[in-house]
Parts: sequence; C-alpha cells; structure tokens
Amino acid sequence: MMIDDEELRDVFKVASEEHLQNLDDGLLHLENHPDDLAVLEALMREAHSLKGDANMLGVKDVGTLAHQIEHILTQLKQQENPASSLGNDTTDSPYERLAHAIAAIRKLVHEAVTGEPARVDTFSVLAELMGAQPAKREDNSTKEPEVNSIEVINTVKNNTFDKNQELKENATIQNPKSKIVRLSEAEVQNPKSPTNSYRIETIRVGTRHLDTLMTQAGELTVTKIRIAHRLGEIEAIANLWEEWNRDLFTNRFAFSREQQGDVAHQRLETFHHHSEKRLEQLGHLVKTLQSSLSEDTTRLEQLSSDLEEGIRTLRLLPFATIFNLFPRMVRDLAQQQGKLVELIAEGKDTLADKRLLEEMKDPLMHILRNAIDHGIEPPQERERLGKPTTATIRLKAYQTPTNIVLEISDDGRGLDLDRIKQIAVKRGICGEEELAAMTPSQIQALIFAPGFSTAPLVTEVSGRGVGLDVVQTNVEKLKGTIQVESFPGLGCTLRVNLSITLATAHVLIVQVNEMPYAIPVEFVQTACLIKSEEIFPLEGRDTIIRDSQPISIVQLADLLELPPMPSGLTQETALSCIILQVGQAQLGVVVDALVDEQDILIKPQSQLLKRVRNVSGATILGTGDVCMVLNPQDLVKSARSRSQSISSTQTHQLAPTKPTVLLVEDSIATRTQEKRILETAGYQVITAVDGLDGFNKLRSHAVDAVVSDVQMPNLDGFGLTAKIRQYQEYSELPIILVTSLASDEDKRRGAEAGANAYIIKGSFNQEALLSTLKRLV
Repeated sequence: MMIDDEELRDVFKVASEEHLQNLDDGLLHLENHPDDLAVLEALMREAHSLKGDANMLGVKDVGTLAHQIEHILTQLKQQENPASSLGNDTTDSPYERLAHAIAAIRKLVHEAVTGEPARVDTFSVLAELMGAQPAKREDNSTKEPEVNSIEVINTVKNNTFDKNQELKENATIQNPKSKIVRLSEAEVQNPKSPTNSYRIETIRVGTRHLDTLMTQAGELTVTKIRIAHRLGEIEAIANLWEEWNRDLFTNRFAFSREQQGDVAHQRLETFHHHSEKRLEQLGHLVKTLQSSLSEDTTRLEQLSSDLEEGIRTLRLLPFATIFNLFPRMVRDLAQQQGKLVELIAEGKDTLADKRLLEEMKDPLMHILRNAIDHGIEPPQERERLGKPTTATIRLKAYQTPTNIVLEISDDGRGLDLDRIKQIAVKRGICGEEELAAMTPSQIQALIFAPGFSTAPLVTEVSGRGVGLDVVQTNVEKLKGTIQVESFPGLGCTLRVNLSITLATAHVLIVQVNEMPYAIPVEFVQTACLIKSEEIFPLEGRDTIIRDSQPISIVQLADLLELPPMPSGLTQETALSCIILQVGQAQLGVVVDALVDEQDILIKPQSQLLKRVRNVSGATILGTGDVCMVLNPQDLVKSARSRSQSISSTQTHQLAPTKPTVLLVEDSIATRTQEKRILETAGYQVITAVDGLDGFNKLRSHAVDAVVSDVQMPNLDGFGLTAKIRQYQEYSELPIILVTSLASDEDKRRGAEAGANAYIIKGSFNQEALLSTLKRLV
C-alpha cells in the first residue's frame, strides 16, 4: 500500500532510511559486542520510532515487524548474558533473524513510498522473527556452490525480490543454514543495469549554512542595486555626450554664417566655456564610474565566489554515507564463501561532493567483492600460511590539498602477475611483445581492462569479466586515477585519487590546426620543446628520451583524427610537446602551440554525445570560442590502439570467421533447440549423440568450445570432461555443462572433472549460454 500524501511519503522515506541504517549498523556491532547495553537501548528506540511512524501513516506491515523487532531487542536486554543467546551457530542467532526482518522492511518501505509491489510474505518474516525455521526452498538454481567448487550461472525466472532494491538488499542471505547469497536476475545478467544505480536524494543542511547563504544573497541584492546606479551614471554620460554633440553641430552651423566680429567672438567664447564645463562634468562622471565599477566588480566576484563555495559546502557529505552500506555486504559475502573477513573503515568524516559519493558507490562495492572473492584466502589456508584466520580489509578516505584519496587494502594473497599476463594474452587485451615492455605496475593495471577476469568459473559473484572496468570508467568520469600496489602473499592496495572540484578544472590550453583544446593540468607532467632529430622509432612508435626513459610521442591532430598539420617543418624546427602522465603510463603529444593555463567551467556533454572518445566535455573561453576538454586516459588508449592497428588487422584476417562449438546432447529435442540457438548467434555447430561420440568428433575436428549434457549413455558429461582434460592440447578448451543435476555434489564433480561453467536446465535460457560462451571463447 502506498502512502497517499506526497509530502508524507518523502518524510517517511527519509526517516525510515535513517532508522533502518542505524538498526543495521547496531546489529553488526552487537554481533561482536553483545554486552553493549547502550547500543541495544539505542536500537530499541530506533525500532520504536519506526513503529510509531509506520502506524501513524497506515503502513501496518512495517509497524508489525518493527514492533516484533523491538520486542526481541527487549528480551535480549533482559537477559543477564545476551551473548549466550547466540549459541554455537551464529546463523541461528536472533541477530541473523533481525537482519532478515530489516531487509524485508526496506522492501515494504519502498512499496509504501513508490507503490511498487514488495512481494514480501510478512507472515513468514514474522514467524522467523519469533523463532520458526524458514522453509527450505526447492529452487536449486538459487544455490551458490561451496568454496573451490564449480560456479553456476543462475537466471531465476520467478525471483521473489524487487529488482529496484539496492544490491545489499538483494544479497541478503535468505536461508541462514545454506549460506547462500541470492542475486536478482537483473544483476546476474547485467551487473551494470541502471536499476542498480545509486542516488542520494536528500541532504541535511545545518541552519547556519542556510543563514550564511541568505546573508550573501542579501549582499548580492545590494550589489545589484549599486550596479543599477552605475547604469544611471552611464546614461548620464550618454546624455551629456548627445547634448554636447548637438550643441557642437548647432554652433558649427552658426559660425559658418556669422561674420568676423564681436558677435562671433562672443558666441565662440560661450561655446568654449560650455565645453570646458561639460568636459569637467564628463571627467568627474567617468572617474566616479570607474571607481564604483571597480569596487562593485570586486565585491561581485567575492560574493559569487562565496556563494559557489557555500553551495558546494551544502553538497558535501561524509564518506560514512556510502561506507555504512558495505559492512553487511562484506559480512554476508564472506560468510557465503566460508571466509572470515573484518572490514575496517577509516576517514568516515571526510567530506566529498554528493555526486562523487554517488559515482563511487558501485566501484567500491566491486572492489570489495573482488577482494573477498579473489584476494582473501580461506581460513585453513591463512592458518597454514601463518596469517590470522580473520582477514582484514581496510577502507580509508582522506583529503590532500588537491585531491580526495580512497585506499582499499587487504592482507590476502595479492596479484599474480604471471596469471594476469596469461589472461591478457588469452583475451586479446595485449600481445606478448607489449607485455614484455610493460612495468609490473602497468601489468597490474590490466585488471581494469574490460572483459578481464582471472576467475576460472562463472558465478553470480565474479567471472563475467565485468566489475573492475566499472571502477575504471567511473573514476575517469570523476577526473581521477587508480594506482595498484600488490605484494605477493601479503595483500593488495588500490589507491583512487579523485579531484575535489568536479564542475571546474585547471587546464592547459593548446592549439591544434588553429583550434583551442584544453588538457587537465593534473595529467600534464611537463611541457617541452623537442627537435626533429631527437625523435627515433622504437617498436613501431615515434619515441623520445626524457630522464633516461623512452616516451612514445604522437601528433595530437592524429589522435583526434583531424586534417594533417601544416607542412614545412625543417630539421631545426622545435616542436611543442606535452608529456602526459596517466597512472604509470606516459605519452608525449605534439601540438602547434601552448596558449594559456587557466581555470574553466566544464560543460557536460549532451545525451546525444554522452561518451565521445578522447573528449570529456567542453567549455567556453573568455574569447567566446568553444573549447573541447580532452580526456587524457582516452588519449593514451588511442595512442596504444594506433600502434597495434596493423598487427591486429593481420591477426583478424587470419582468424576463422565463425567459432566452432561441439554440442554433445542425447535428447534430440534439446539438441535441436540448442543447435538452433548457437547457429543463430553465429557459431558453427558439430553435434554428437553421447559422450563417446562427442570425444571421437573432438579428436577429428578443431573446435573452440564444448557444450555437453551430463546424463548420457556410453560416456556421461563428467566422464567426457575428465577424458578431454587428460590431453594437454585441450587443457584450455572451454567446457560448459548444461544439465538438470543441480545438487552441490554434482557441481563439485563437474569442477573436479575440469568444466568451466555449469548451467542448470531448470533455469536455462539462451542468454545464459551465449554470454558464457562469449566470455570463454
């Protein structure tokens, strides 16, 4: 049921979000400090306030659940030792049941505010709160495999969760004993779906800030009146000039008709007297106007600056706004994977622009999920390595004079450079020759490339090749950079540097083909003049030496695909070169001239030009010219792609036009359906009726992937997979099992046999199969 009154809906939304967040944070605290009665009492007050708000507005289900939460918290407070209520299994603790109820209330609040059905069984949630065990679900397709077992693609059609909720809500553990994370269908198929966008819709502002802005607005009104007076003075000057000009014309006409004598002399003397008087008046008016305009302009600049700073201050929010979203997600995901992880957040009070927090929520979420899934070892392995069984992920925010810095570090296994190289070559991200010329830092940065994933299997958590490229995209959108520091066996740190100001930028104005272009100065290492004889070819690129390091250079006109620069350069001509520094990568861009260095206001691109390669926005210069603001990250990527274009073209010409898939399926109906799906998607298909037939055809045909059923005569899918893996030439051949066997034991057998992915027929659709093939082939 949706609340009828719009104003009350807004009030209830803001108030309930605060109550629910405080409840969630408090429960996480009580799990580790169950004897903290002060926090327990604070949670009782939050639940009581939420219950009162909901009942007053007629949201009965929220009121009922909040009342039961308050009742359970009261019981915990009355126990002499609240910790004893936890028992040996924390998944059966009242805190776990309370967390489930809070997730359900979030959906009910969303329904009350938006009218979208929450699809929450209030009776079942209430029964669980009162101690009843949740009913076991028969939908095996929602289960997540254990650690080190095969990973499953799950596209559940009858998902009972609202897809418009936040990821943290979708990742709530529904069956505590199963330790399974449920993900919505939209997130499994498209993790970058707009339905998962995060937006901060309200900001709380202190009255003193509003009072300051109101005072400045009053001062602005006074300045506006003063400028109106200046306009009156300008009009007086104009009138004086017109009167003087008219008098001059009249007297000139009279002088031409008068004879020499006293009358002419007297008339000339009078005109001269009037001219002196008017000249004196004009000088006085001009000096007064000059002084007043100078004073008003200074005052107006100060007011505008103060107003801009005041409004920017209103948009500043603490990092706690998004940091508070992650503890529950980290705890649930770690529990689901059988790992022990402690998240430590530092610098929660660091302030940042509202837009920056919105844009960094998803990147931080992906980094944390990636750290838990790939970086953190299982407790047994950590104990064997002499590490604490509980891993630590540290999330830190702080501000420097020019940047906001986010550091995400863990004490896990770190990055495997050899594995990164193998994946980069296999996925076609870069060639072996290019890898050989890269520094370790540049190799580590390849984890942000689109489609890069070291996960051997496909799951809801990872393996789809998306996630860290979202980090790169969002950070670049915020005019930031990412640095990676990894120490094998000790952990990994990602350091994100973001600009404090988003609307304005300090840029270097350069000229190319008589057109101005702006380059953000934070990416400019230096500007220099180079002679033609300093340029030499290296690995197919024009190169110069700076500080004993080779730096590739390229004409900016070539990167922007502009007409060639004017010819006529002699050997002695010095070229203007800008050395860009983007992370660990350096690039020299040659321009016609360096024009100026100044602060600009960046105009965002329209929807039609939302993402133009090499361009991040535009501005209007003081001359009135439109100037494009260039994207240094894109310029570096464009320079790399240009150097690889010839070799890439040759490689593509040698590659087969269509990948070949071996389809092994004993059911003729299923085999026909899957064959049609694969051929429609552009694959060549070879069919086999059982595992033995499939293996024989594999030995006689070159294939790019195997798609196989499990239950088949002669040789089943597990046996076929194991038999294929016995041959060295098939060690990297993608194998996908499509079967109705959905138990954890079956998935484990598939993983041990060597399959790359496991698709359950009960939730099978063609998008699941095709997306997996696209990633693996």
